[in-house]
Amino acid sequence: MLAIQLPADVEERLTALARATGRSETFYVHEAILQHLDDLEDLYLAEQRLAANRVGTSKRHTLDDVERDLGLAD
Repeated sequence: MLAIQLPADVEERLTALARATGRSETFYVHEAILQHLDDLEDLYLAEQRLAANRVGTSKRHTLDDVERDLGLAD
């Protein structure tokens, strides 16, 4: 269980959306959190990979190498 406080304007928008669509406020909060978590996880992974790339601890692959390894090279 999680309890959050929303700014009044956000709560009003959420309530209006729920009423207009016949879905619950909980449904939309759940959907918003899931979407944002996916985005945050992608962002943090990209930042980790970029940092590893900058210090030289990750292997780089050229497009030519990938195409060759997958049998897609001309």
